[in-house]
Amino acid sequence: MSDSSLNSPVIGTSGRLVLPDLLKGVAVLLMIQVHLTELFANQEFYDSFLGKVSLFFGGPPAAPVFMAVMGYFIAKSRSGTWQGVMRGFKLILYGFLLNCGLNLNLFYHIFKGELSIDPLPYVFGVDILFLAGISVIIISLLRPFLRNSLLGWLFIVIIAASARLFIPAIAVNDPWVTYLMAYISSEAWWSYFPLFPWLAYPLAGYCFYLIYDKYSGAEIPKSKLLITGMALLLVLAVTIQYGLNITTDLQLYYHHSITYFLWALLFLGLWIISFYLIQKALANNPVFTYLQWVGRNVTAFYVVQWLIIGNLATAIYKTVPAGFLLLWFLGITIVTTVIVWLYKRVPVKSKNIKLK
Repeated sequence: MSDSSLNSPVIGTSGRLVLPDLLKGVAVLLMIQVHLTELFANQEFYDSFLGKVSLFFGGPPAAPVFMAVMGYFIAKSRSGTWQGVMRGFKLILYGFLLNCGLNLNLFYHIFKGELSIDPLPYVFGVDILFLAGISVIIISLLRPFLRNSLLGWLFIVIIAASARLFIPAIAVNDPWVTYLMAYISSEAWWSYFPLFPWLAYPLAGYCFYLIYDKYSGAEIPKSKLLITGMALLLVLAVTIQYGLNITTDLQLYYHHSITYFLWALLFLGLWIISFYLIQKALANNPVFTYLQWVGRNVTAFYVVQWLIIGNLATAIYKTVPAGFLLLWFLGITIVTTVIVWLYKRVPVKSKNIKLK
């Protein structure tokens, strides 16, 4: 590929796509910092300008990136329906195990009678592993019918992103139905990543792969890429207040509309273009090498950081002042890196459950 053209993502010496790893690596570090803002930071920092910046960068560049990249790799893979369904159920099981693991300290204090809190929302809290698992199952079941029909997949994207408009808000007396609806679409506080609208992001990544695969032979001059980036930047600059208002209000962010979904896609477009260009300029930079390694091990990194942050949060919930948050971020990132590095060096028979 010439320096003046773009016809594929940057590819490492092993043949592995580098850009998705880089995006995932950045995303999981942004997730660490936003978890600290949500759970560790005192209210003064949370309500401050820097707190809003933290919440924003824990928004569109984080979970949507995870899910879009996952959808891209599902489309790229040759996995059969049954294999995909089983992978999805494993991710759901891992979601329950993670919920229990990150809340062990909380459960201990509840069962000792020191805290009067219902533990069930913490057991069944709809985190991103549940969304990933359910999304993998749905996409795997749709593949035999839609195959490579871009229009068909785009139609499903729109349905997923706008589904909350058509799902009636019904008061339910059965608590188990309430917990079940949290995985689909509800306003419950423990419904962080309900299927609707979040299924739209892996579906968007799936569609991106179909487009890329169809036109991968066509060269895209850097000038056009830069013009596209500038156009996206202009649109986002004009609409940034809208994006900030939604992203920094967690209830609105977790249960956003199709309008915000489309805004987030524009942001992701600019984000991906920016990191592609930066990656090309700094391909051998040690920071980028580290971020790519984190991205290759994103599931393990995500799980370990949550186990640490979740259990510590019970003891120091919303008490950490701004000046110490950076130290907490560095400490948790370093500890997580060491644990994941050691984990990867231990021979394990199967490590194929990945949040790609």
